[in-house]
Amino acid sequence: MKKPTKRTKREQSKKSRTKSLKSVLQDSILQILNENPGRSISAKQITRKLGLKKREDIKQATLLLYRLEDDGVIASDDRGNYGLATGSTEGEITGVVDHVSSRFAYVKIGEDRQDVFIKSKDLGSAVDGDVVKIVVFATRHGDHPEGKVVEVVRRNRNRYVGKIEVSKSYAFVIPDHKKMHQDFYVYPENISGARSGDKVIVEVVSWGENDKKPEAKVVEVLGKAGENEAEIHSIMAEFGLPFKFDPRVEHEANQIEEGITDKEIKRRRDFRGITTFTIDPYDAKDFDDAISFQVLENGNYEVGVHIADVTHYVTPKSLLEQEAFDRATSVYLVDRTIPMLPERLSNQLCSLRPNEDKLTFAAVFEMDSKGKVINEWFGRTIIHSNVRFTYEEAQTILEEGKGELADELRILNNIAKSLRKERFKKGAVNFETTEVKFKLDAKGRPLAIIPKIRKDAHKLIEEFMLLANKRVATFVYNINKGKEKNTFVYRIHDAPDPEKVKDFSVFARQFGHKMEVDEKSISKSLNKLMETIEGKPEQNILEQLAIRTMAKAKYTTDAKGHFGLAFEHYTHFTSPIRRYPDMMVHRLLQHYLDSGKPLNKTEYEDRCVHSSEREKRAADAERASIKYKQVEFMAKAEDRVYEGLISGVTEWGIYVEITDTKCEGMVKLADLTDDFYEFEERHYRVVGRRKKKVYTLGDKVKVRVKKTDIDKRLIDLIFADQNERGQRGGSRREKWIDEDEWGD
Repeated sequence: MKKPTKRTKREQSKKSRTKSLKSVLQDSILQILNENPGRSISAKQITRKLGLKKREDIKQATLLLYRLEDDGVIASDDRGNYGLATGSTEGEITGVVDHVSSRFAYVKIGEDRQDVFIKSKDLGSAVDGDVVKIVVFATRHGDHPEGKVVEVVRRNRNRYVGKIEVSKSYAFVIPDHKKMHQDFYVYPENISGARSGDKVIVEVVSWGENDKKPEAKVVEVLGKAGENEAEIHSIMAEFGLPFKFDPRVEHEANQIEEGITDKEIKRRRDFRGITTFTIDPYDAKDFDDAISFQVLENGNYEVGVHIADVTHYVTPKSLLEQEAFDRATSVYLVDRTIPMLPERLSNQLCSLRPNEDKLTFAAVFEMDSKGKVINEWFGRTIIHSNVRFTYEEAQTILEEGKGELADELRILNNIAKSLRKERFKKGAVNFETTEVKFKLDAKGRPLAIIPKIRKDAHKLIEEFMLLANKRVATFVYNINKGKEKNTFVYRIHDAPDPEKVKDFSVFARQFGHKMEVDEKSISKSLNKLMETIEGKPEQNILEQLAIRTMAKAKYTTDAKGHFGLAFEHYTHFTSPIRRYPDMMVHRLLQHYLDSGKPLNKTEYEDRCVHSSEREKRAADAERASIKYKQVEFMAKAEDRVYEGLISGVTEWGIYVEITDTKCEGMVKLADLTDDFYEFEERHYRVVGRRKKKVYTLGDKVKVRVKKTDIDKRLIDLIFADQNERGQRGGSRREKWIDEDEWGD
């Protein structure tokens, strides 16, 4: 590599200064014009206000005025004086690009302000997720103000995943990302051995300015498009998920000694002589929670919720700690787990395997038969699990009333039912959504889509985990009554937006279901609706939309309560193997048990924000992997007729959820040849212009698979009989389709 000469360095420095000056000048010019609305100012006046005296600086400012005029940001009058362009309502605003269509985008500029509509030609080189500066005009697009990007402040990412197509003199990469609407140009020397049809990771070399395609280079070849490993790796790369642990992190984990010393045992409450068990999925490898149970002399029950003591092994400032914080959560894709901690910890040292002494952190409760907590204790314990149940095994024992620990499971199940009943009585929302899992062959191809069914064994464990989480949060919140509140990590869930609830109630009414929208009765009304729709065709759609109507749960140091669970205080204490917030909770709880003073709130709030962002990333990746397998499964079924329900209506198509497989695809309006259909947003429907045929959300329809696109994870459908009229149903607003789901 050539060493830069002094001249080269001077030139680079000059270019950098020039670029910086341009940016400062542009901001200052627009600020001056913005402060003088309706008034035109001469170039001389502008340069004087800017305080420019050097000829070169004045020249730069004049050239910038010309460029801003060419871009339509400012305008000149007959005398050559300048003002904001006709229709411009304010100066520059910063926001984030949401490139929803190849034709247009929105820029989000804050929760309390409307998104700004931007035509694609006015985006410049900005792409989805970029932070940009825009100018807003008085002209509007429907309900939204309209504007134009004038500067890209920060790129969202510079690496993308896509499929490469190679020709003799060049190649291009079609990105998988649905909101990336242009290909990347790749020079032959930057292909890195990729062949046509390969999935690759590219790094952007230069962004497309002035209608040019962005240029990129291949940095990794993932494999042939359509193959399981290539597709799953592309999802991992798309969401920035780690492929493996750094060898230094693995080494640190492997250096941890396995033995438990007598000194450590003396520090803990010993539960090794008390009946203890775990209940987990049949294919689980990490068991991070166990239940201990015994009958006390007074007739009450002692129930211990014992959680793997991860922070005993993962110490602050260690490489393991840094890695756990960075990942923040384990990610569960359809065919693999991307763990937060190395296997040495997650599957061995911290996994509460049967017939082994294990170190735990526990919430222990004295309870009566109705689930009332008489006494509670929190602290570190040592356990020896007697039995490892799968959910199926525990469920069989509960149903048949016989088998290992049958009496203990029966009593605990009755207490769990009481706890559950009490939650709903206090306003908890009962969402029993249908999740799916896949039966895969040896190569990862889907053989069947199977709905996950939750029974009493699942709910038993869930209730005691919820109890532990709630009581730990309440204990820490109340520990300093009348004094400074202890800094703590809470899991909060705000009450839903009344407008969203109102929209949802309108939608539910299309199915014949009434719902109260008064804030005090939302929970009760939602629960009644969930009971009414159980087993009906519209159940899954209504459940999903009800969840999306809710706010998103998140981590924070502010104790705001949890609407969905109807808990005044709630945290995550029960899964430190797979969630970093639980590790924070364990450390904070022990700190306050040791009479420690409140810790730095800002530091923990920053960690909470990071954990919430990582949680969203994990959920998005998990959904993408499920969608990929659904598309792959439906690709084998192009000749079959499926029954479905219309699950969304937009200006470009009709979304249909197939009843049997829970897969969602779209019938494009362009494929409806019997009429010209128009989208009526106010009524959430599409209507034929001539024949007046109506398609609304909730209509029962029959469809065939027209085409599947593995790369984009899309299913194109067509109606099996376009003359068939669906039963009248409801609808969903377009904005609900991509909103985040809430769940704990």
